[in-house]
Amino acid sequence: MPEIPDLEVYREALEGRLAGHILERIQLVSPFLLRTAVPPIASAEGRRVVAVRRVGKRLAVGLEGSLWLVFHLMIAGRLHWFASGTALSRRAALARLTFDNGTLTLTEAGTRRRASLHLVEGAAGLAAQDPGGLEVQQASLAQFAARLRSANHTLKRALTDPKLFSGIGNAYSDEILHAARLSPVLLTSRLTDPQVEALFEAVRAQLALWTQRLRAEAGTGFPEGVTAFRSEMAVHGRFGQPCPVCGTPVQRIRYADNETNYCARCQTGGRLLADRALSRLLKDDWPRSIDAFDRDS
Repeated sequence: MPEIPDLEVYREALEGRLAGHILERIQLVSPFLLRTAVPPIASAEGRRVVAVRRVGKRLAVGLEGSLWLVFHLMIAGRLHWFASGTALSRRAALARLTFDNGTLTLTEAGTRRRASLHLVEGAAGLAAQDPGGLEVQQASLAQFAARLRSANHTLKRALTDPKLFSGIGNAYSDEILHAARLSPVLLTSRLTDPQVEALFEAVRAQLALWTQRLRAEAGTGFPEGVTAFRSEMAVHGRFGQPCPVCGTPVQRIRYADNETNYCARCQTGGRLLADRALSRLLKDDWPRSIDAFDRDS
C-alpha cells in the first residue's frame, strides 16, 4: 500500500498537472470502485481543479464548488498520467478521468478489488475521510509521545494504525523501527522516554529521506515505480539478506497477509521473534536467539 513518501510524490505530480485544469469526463470501468452515490459522480464533470491534498493514505482532488474526489489506492491501486496527444496504455483501468490537458487512470493489480473512489462535498465531507492519525512531520515530540502512549499496542501495530499515525504502513514501519533500533513487538507501555524520542526522530528522518529519494527518482515525470519493496531498504522485503548495519540475516514474522522484517542483532538484542507458523511447527526446536540460529544454519 502506498505510504507517505509515495503519496506525497503522487500529490506533487498531480498538483503540477491538474491544478487549474478542467475535469471534462469521468469514465468508471468498474462500478465497484465508486463508494458514494451523493453527490452523483457526473456532477464532478466540467469543474476546475482547485487543490490536491493527501488525507492519511488517501489522495483528494478538490474541484470548484467544494467537491472532492478521494482516491484510496489500498494495496495494489496505482495512478497513471497520459498527457494530451499521448496514446493511452492498453492496461486495464478501473477509472479514466479526462482533463483538458490529459487523462488520469487508476489501475489495480490482481483480482481483488480494494481500491476505492469517493465523491464528497465540503470540508466536513473531506474530514470524514480522514481516520485521524497524527501527522508526525508536523507534530511535536510531546504530541507524538502522547499519541503513542494513548493505547498499549506493539510498536508495529501502533505505527501502522491510521487512527494513531497518518500515512505509515507495513513497509516504512519496518524501516523506521530498524533505524530506531527498536523491536516491532515492544509494547508502547514499556517504552522509555529516550526510546520514544529515538522513534520520533526515526519516523521523521525515514519519511523525509524516502520522500526525497522518490521525488528524485520521479524527476519531472509522473511516478510510475510505486512499490513497497526497494533495494535500498534496510530490512523491509529483505528476509535472509544481510542487515546493512551489522550483516546479520534479516528475519521476519508473518501474520495473515502481513510480514514484518527486522534485524535481531540491531533491534531485539539477538532474540528471534516467534513466527506463528514456524514456531508452532518446530516447537522446542525453534531457535530462541540469532546465535542459535546461526549455529543451526
